[in-house]
Amino acid sequence: MTITTPKFDTTLLQNIFASQQKHQYTIAATTAKERIAKLKKLYNALDSTYRVEIHHALQADFGKNPAETDLNELYPILKEIKHTIKNLSNWMRDEPVDSPFALIGSRSYIKYEAKGVCLLISPWNFPINLTFGPLISAIAAGNTVIIKPSENTPHSTAIMKKIVIALFEPKEIALVDGEVEVATALLALPFNHIFFTGSPNIGKIVMKAAAKHLTSVTLELGGKSPCIIDHTADIKSAAKSIAWGKFMNAGQTCIAPDYVYIHKTLVERFLTALKDVIVDFYGTTPTSSEDYARIVNINHTKRIQGLIDDALEKGAKIVIGDNEAKQDSMIPPTVMTNVSLDSTLMQEEIFGPVLPILTYTDSEEVITHINKNPKPLALYIFGKNKKNIKYFLNNTTAGGTCINNNILHFFNSELPFGGVNTSGIGKSKGIYGFKEFSNARGVYKQLFPGAVLLLMPPYTDFKKKLIRFTMKWF
Repeated sequence: MTITTPKFDTTLLQNIFASQQKHQYTIAATTAKERIAKLKKLYNALDSTYRVEIHHALQADFGKNPAETDLNELYPILKEIKHTIKNLSNWMRDEPVDSPFALIGSRSYIKYEAKGVCLLISPWNFPINLTFGPLISAIAAGNTVIIKPSENTPHSTAIMKKIVIALFEPKEIALVDGEVEVATALLALPFNHIFFTGSPNIGKIVMKAAAKHLTSVTLELGGKSPCIIDHTADIKSAAKSIAWGKFMNAGQTCIAPDYVYIHKTLVERFLTALKDVIVDFYGTTPTSSEDYARIVNINHTKRIQGLIDDALEKGAKIVIGDNEAKQDSMIPPTVMTNVSLDSTLMQEEIFGPVLPILTYTDSEEVITHINKNPKPLALYIFGKNKKNIKYFLNNTTAGGTCINNNILHFFNSELPFGGVNTSGIGKSKGIYGFKEFSNARGVYKQLFPGAVLLLMPPYTDFKKKLIRFTMKWF
């Protein structure tokens, strides 16, 4: 089925925005029960009503196996909805805080209120997951939302638009599709919050546009997420975890291991184990496997191929996979050694099924390399030695970390998800996503006259002494 993108209409965008501005306070005043009802509708739509159509859309956009769609697109969203439904009433309650003794006679608390009209710009690599995930938090916090998904996955966008239209009124939640000019027009509007998932370069454009209106932002970006395998690691277990995390969705995952740093004594054993795992997962010809996804389009295929070619020119070797001409945007799991740190492969986020292997003998050289580069979205550590694990954990910074596994921290709604600086700003999922879409409004309530009245003018000698006493003791 061919999906056509509707003609760009600035007036339509402005009308949707204006209607959401007008309606935002009605949505902000909704109760936990009303918001939960919306989340339940979304749950049923994703879990049953539109599940098969979602499978077909991801198959059309990526050649993705329905089981992988269930696991990586739908399961995290359904789990997030259930977690939010369970906890939303508590999250929405006023949060009492202590007041200092000097403010005796008062009560203070935090009221979480909706930010207002929000823009959600989602990416193409996990279109369902990374669109509806932040939408759950936006609904929970009581906002109105305009969604702009990627134009690179038209079938996924079409089914998401169908779902949004079926469940919500445009004055509350609307999805608009289109090319770059649509995103540009949206970014010119004075939203109250923008949630963007994508590359650091586009993240800078979003942040610059937001600055014109002093709009708050959540930026979920990416970068080069390192994977460290120390000399005490269980090699077979590490190989299996890394192969799954790296080659799921053909490597088009922002938290996939971008490169591996492995102790020199283990590299041959690891490569053997990794090769065996890839065969177990996808057979001897992965590009023919129904369990292996394809690259989203020919432009990204060419970009990844360019990374491989540049690395080969600089002395790298392909030890798993091949470098044959790629057909139908299929690139097999490719593992490379002897990779130059000056190669583009080691300078840019790969975002594809190519895994560079670096070796080390001294842990300090790993730390030095990681810390001289931008802070990653994720960092993975494999090993059995607690002292080594603690060393790597305490001497690096990353948005999130898995120990003896990878990617799975994203599946835990109790953990904040997000990056640091170039890998992201702000956190999402669970209560962290709820707070990201909320304004934490500090409220002070005077219950009866307190000592503070004694500190007001005129400043007699007695009051001066009292102020000094307060400064020292309270």
